[in-house]
Amino acid sequence: MDQALLREREAFLKRAKSQPVVEKKRPKTGFSTEPPPKKKKPGPGFSEPGSSRVSTGLNYKTHAGSSKYKFGILAKIVNFMKTRYQEGDFYPLNIDEILDETKQQDVGQKQKMWLVNEALPNNPKVTFEDGKYSFKPAYNVRNRKEMVRLLKRHDQRGLGGIMMDDVMESLPHAKIGIKKLEKAGEIIILTRPDKKQVVYYNDRTYKLKIEEEFKELWNSTTVDSLDEEKIQDYLKKQGINSMKDHGPKKFNAPQRKKPNRKGQRKFKTHNDHISDVLKDYSDAKK
Repeated sequence: MDQALLREREAFLKRAKSQPVVEKKRPKTGFSTEPPPKKKKPGPGFSEPGSSRVSTGLNYKTHAGSSKYKFGILAKIVNFMKTRYQEGDFYPLNIDEILDETKQQDVGQKQKMWLVNEALPNNPKVTFEDGKYSFKPAYNVRNRKEMVRLLKRHDQRGLGGIMMDDVMESLPHAKIGIKKLEKAGEIIILTRPDKKQVVYYNDRTYKLKIEEEFKELWNSTTVDSLDEEKIQDYLKKQGINSMKDHGPKKFNAPQRKKPNRKGQRKFKTHNDHISDVLKDYSDAKK
């Protein structure tokens, strides 16, 4: 081996020994200066690998706190009860039977208690009796005869007719029943300017048989050249009292009082008690 290399090696070792060395202490086991890595939280419906937690399958759309979900259940129940009433099913149902018929057996206990304690008892279209619920229509009629009697009572009391929407809601098999009653002459259907229909009782006692001669005379009489005052004068001469105030009333605006122009307008004066002390300095400026 080359002697020059050996000498360089020994010189290097001497220099290394002469320099002081500071050793770093190793951290104890279980402690670390670095922050631990953050663990990702599992999403709803998932469980960590190796854990004993079972997936809950939570759906926020059907969560107990969702008011939209609760009122959707209520609307489905009311529509179902209305449909079965209009089909002639009048017997009441309990809450379990209603949920079964509407295919909502998966409703939670919290929503079910809300239906029983708040939603159904406070709904104007639902009646509660002996633990069971039934639909409450606008008018309690079960067949066509009861509907005719109801319309007759309205007519005798001067209440007029009943809205077609209320009749369709209250009368079971309403479309067929309305056609049969109209064909038999029991009712009269009129359409309002807002296109809503009203059903009236057809009182046949007011129908009179009038001969064709009187109808022809009535149709041939013209009153185009006469105004209302002349017609009223003619009726008075014949001893017939005409109807008054049958047109829209006109409201005259109150007239304002005209100011009195004869006398001059008086202005209120001030400082009358020192009128003898005041002096006019208008000429002094000139």
